[in-house]
Amino acid sequence: MKKLVDQISARVMEAFEIAGFDPELGRCAVSNRPDLCQYQCNGAMAGAKLYRKAPFLIAQKVVDVLAGDPMFSKAEMVRPGFINLDVAPEYLAELMNQLENDPRKGSEMDSDPKTIVLDYGGPNVAKPLHVGHLRSAIIGESIKRIARFKGHTVIGDVHLGDWGLQIGQIITELKLRQPDLPYFDETKTEDFPEEPPFSISDLEEIYPCASKKSKTDEAYKAEAQAATAKLQEGNPGYRALWRHIINVSVSDLKRNYEKLDVSFDLWKGESDCQPFIPAMVEQMKADGHAYLSDGALVVDVQEESDTREVPPCLILKSDGAAQYETTDLATIIQREQDYHPDRIIYVVDKRQELHFVRVFRTAYKTGLVSKDGCSLEFVGFGTMNGKDGKPFKTRDGGVLRLEYLLKDVADAVYEKSKGNDTLSDEELHDVSTKVGLAAIKYGDLSNQPSKDYIFDLNRFVAFEGNTGPYIMYSMVRIKSILKKFQDANPDAVLGTILPPVGQKEADLYLTIARFGDAVDDAYAQNAPNRLCRYIYDLSNCLNQFYAERNIMKEADPAKQASYVSVIRLVLEVLEKAVDLLGFEAPERM
Repeated sequence: MKKLVDQISARVMEAFEIAGFDPELGRCAVSNRPDLCQYQCNGAMAGAKLYRKAPFLIAQKVVDVLAGDPMFSKAEMVRPGFINLDVAPEYLAELMNQLENDPRKGSEMDSDPKTIVLDYGGPNVAKPLHVGHLRSAIIGESIKRIARFKGHTVIGDVHLGDWGLQIGQIITELKLRQPDLPYFDETKTEDFPEEPPFSISDLEEIYPCASKKSKTDEAYKAEAQAATAKLQEGNPGYRALWRHIINVSVSDLKRNYEKLDVSFDLWKGESDCQPFIPAMVEQMKADGHAYLSDGALVVDVQEESDTREVPPCLILKSDGAAQYETTDLATIIQREQDYHPDRIIYVVDKRQELHFVRVFRTAYKTGLVSKDGCSLEFVGFGTMNGKDGKPFKTRDGGVLRLEYLLKDVADAVYEKSKGNDTLSDEELHDVSTKVGLAAIKYGDLSNQPSKDYIFDLNRFVAFEGNTGPYIMYSMVRIKSILKKFQDANPDAVLGTILPPVGQKEADLYLTIARFGDAVDDAYAQNAPNRLCRYIYDLSNCLNQFYAERNIMKEADPAKQASYVSVIRLVLEVLEKAVDLLGFEAPERM
């Protein structure tokens, strides 16, 4: 089903053609002056130069063609040459009735579906998820859901940090504490224990301890580096320990991501691309792209248009060690080989932008991907800050674990809702968990991804304003009215949606019709905040609609049935929209 703006454009383009002008001039958009009109066409302004006519003359000829068209209640020329349009109430009602039966609610799937690899998450193994992982997870999850809704094949990859010095540090510390473990027996090459010698809690204590020692004890650091090298060279005992670290960590990560309602198709890490590195390096050398600079192997990526210096991409350090650039490039090769993607999107902290500029340029320059074949895209996000404007910390200055943040927000919602005696305590806790997740996700996603934002718990859990709980309340309010109507009219069959009466009702119909535009905009910009804006606008229109009528006391059965159908349609649109953001509304609040 075509979006309303496309239906309007098609009609006005036809009018331009009938009037003797290029139909492309008839494309329309939502008016930026809703006090003057609902939709607007500015094509006559562009046509003035093309046809050497005053724009108001072109616009007037088109308006004359549109006179009496049942789609419009108003089609007028406004000097110097704008065409202002209002949609006829009868046409809006017809559209609402069509949307009732449209499972996609006016959002069309793309005609040319793509294969997209989405790289988001990026946690390191052996460490708990903390607030620094929040934005990548929920922005990436929403981008994935929106793209899939548009009909694209999206492969979400968590891309674990599982192959660096932190693994060597853990092995070194474990060897100090438990030297008799079979993994450290150099004569043993197989039949290692199936059960790990540590829990996730142990790892969460071991890793920071080992990391701290490496910063102050040079001998310890050297031993950790040696352990890392032995692991990467294939030492059987170290490889067995490493697999334990991965398995224990991934189980815990999955448990915590599940609480966020975030999931991944792939649980690959830096280790998975290691087999691709040697051939990649040799090819870069053979093609003349990579050269030695102070002993390190680099590729120049500076371009003439750059206004600042872009350092070379470091492929191998002087000691032959691979870097993040190396593994990211090798991962591109692996993804190309396995999935043949049209796009690879990285949802990463914006402070890593220069790193990805160098990686992308190197990938294109060395032929790992073709610019015509695969688009490499960086979606950089800002930091979640405390009220002091600095990255969010606990009161004692530590990094807050993500599961603790989720609990804190759910507890805050619970405290605000405790006076509700219609819910049992168990139900209230369940509702608080759902509304708390909505508060966190909506509070984050409603911001432009690249912008930093302040995490304000009181604002996020407020039931008024542009917040997740306000959206949830709007949806639950509809559910409550629908239940009351059903209970009072158990045999009722909902009737036809009637033409809107009054501005508030027309605004609601028009906003419902813009769902497809909001989805398209969010997809095109990799910006879930565009969809949040729509959800908030629709919720506001809904509540203004409520304010003008009492649905349950409406005496006219046809009007009442129409109102009920309208709010049910709003609920269906909101349910689709919030699902694309990654949360859902409870049945009651």
